[in-house]
Amino acid sequence: MLILGLNAYHGDSSACIVRDGVLLAAAEEERFRRIKHWAGFPSEAIRYCLEAAACTLADLDVVAINQDAGANLWKKIAYTATHRPDLSLVLDRIRNKRERAGVAEELVRAFPGETLRAEVRHIEHHLAHLGSAFLVSPFEEAVAVSVDGFGDFASAAWGVGRGHRIEVEDKVYFPHSLGIFYQALTQYLGFPNYGDEYKVMGLAPYGAPRFMAEMRQIVHLEDGGAFRLNLDHFRHHREKVEYEWENGEPRVGKLYSPQLAQLLGPARGKDEPLTQRHKDMAHSVQAMYEETFFHLLNALHQRHRLDALALAGGCGMNSVANGKIYRHTPFRRLYVQSAAGDAGGAIGAAFVAWHQTSTSTHRFLMDHAYWGPEAVDAEITALLDRQATALAAAGCTVRRIADESELVRIAAQAVADGRVLGWFQGRMEWGPRALGNRSIVGDPRRADMKDILNLKIKRRESFRPFAPSILREHVVDWFEIDDDVPFMMQVYPIRAEKRASIPAVTHVDGSGRLQTVTRGANPRYYALIEAFRELTGVPMLLNTSFNENEPVVCRPQEAVDCFLRTRMDLLVMGDWVVQRRE
Repeated sequence: MLILGLNAYHGDSSACIVRDGVLLAAAEEERFRRIKHWAGFPSEAIRYCLEAAACTLADLDVVAINQDAGANLWKKIAYTATHRPDLSLVLDRIRNKRERAGVAEELVRAFPGETLRAEVRHIEHHLAHLGSAFLVSPFEEAVAVSVDGFGDFASAAWGVGRGHRIEVEDKVYFPHSLGIFYQALTQYLGFPNYGDEYKVMGLAPYGAPRFMAEMRQIVHLEDGGAFRLNLDHFRHHREKVEYEWENGEPRVGKLYSPQLAQLLGPARGKDEPLTQRHKDMAHSVQAMYEETFFHLLNALHQRHRLDALALAGGCGMNSVANGKIYRHTPFRRLYVQSAAGDAGGAIGAAFVAWHQTSTSTHRFLMDHAYWGPEAVDAEITALLDRQATALAAAGCTVRRIADESELVRIAAQAVADGRVLGWFQGRMEWGPRALGNRSIVGDPRRADMKDILNLKIKRRESFRPFAPSILREHVVDWFEIDDDVPFMMQVYPIRAEKRASIPAVTHVDGSGRLQTVTRGANPRYYALIEAFRELTGVPMLLNTSFNENEPVVCRPQEAVDCFLRTRMDLLVMGDWVVQRRE
């Protein structure tokens, strides 16, 4: 059975393909369109998935999409009848649902001349999220939790996964949403773009929780683990908020009401300087999120007495909170897949559909994130031949090194010497994190490496941290944890005695967003880190995404383009080394 999974008509549109319960490929549309968080129908990601599976539309048995307009219908009717929202809001929602109904028509339009015989199956948004976490996790039994903005009239859902089934226990319904709380306060703090919440998370450690009394007026905790918003501070439930989801970068209008500014003071403009007040506000927003999040998790653990947790939804991307789960709840095992947000709904929809249809009890384990396109040596060679003049003009030398040990030694030595390395290998990562195949690599020992990267390449806010990739067997020596974190989805404290040794990856609060690397999951990246360890005694590298204010690079052409327009020192693509002359 061949199943195409989709997250469509929403930010981070994506596709995956599953054959007989085994994932073959997955990618986000933004990587092909080159527009961050691209929203719409993911035709290019679908094209890649079909090519990776060597099939056509006619070969598909099921197309599973992570939304179901009929889900939670009575809740929608009851809310509309009781609250009487603005008519334009209701009409806009109806129009959006109608536009999203024609998945089969979209597929046929995107692939002219091909025939689609597959059943189109709509999987409720949060069930897809829960499936994206539990059904590919290592757990036979676990509490499963999804928390995000909104999907199919709900903002959170939770239950228990056992074997290949998930029993949904309860939900938080529109208009209450922890994701909307965080997004609205992100806008209030002057970060207006879709997906900017991570900036608040990065800013929070520079502040203090001075605004918790005000935050607790905005979010209220309820018995049983649930929560609700004080809706006086929001617009989304009574007015039409501008949403642009179709074929481009998603944009969301202002979510907070004038009452929020009355409570907290004037909002920060996008280009206004960040003051200590803003930093304290960010800290308070993160603390309120964590207070609500752990309130839910502790209630679920008390109810079910299971030690394993599978987590998904846009709020599952809050790596700071994820890293505190073991400290603030009794859970002792955690799985967050590499695309925990809406992109991951494609995988969730596909695997929910598979287990609904199949009698097999086999469970697929997603223990790495390398499901995207890869470039063969011939493609890289041809590109470098075409770019020879431009590379020479930029003062670059180009050479091929077939001996992997020599290749990684040269690359590791360059990093140890303070050079910035572009590292392009194998299949592209699934999810927003670069995990060693589409990465920019630096020396974690250099206190000035953050400034070097921001000056040469990233051109981003100085308060945002860079992450460490560490050999799995050395984690306990450097972090106050000994756990598998392959997807960089948890932030953990770095051991106090080690922080001065790796200032470039140590955040202001002494933490680091951890990625553990094993030889089995990524042998060449492991070899690079091991070569750096042999040179320096430090078993980790600074790892950030291979991009410059754009989606992470996908194809070799984008890697070369990024290398040429920035001041990167070295580019390693496959066996090829492109190096700027000093």
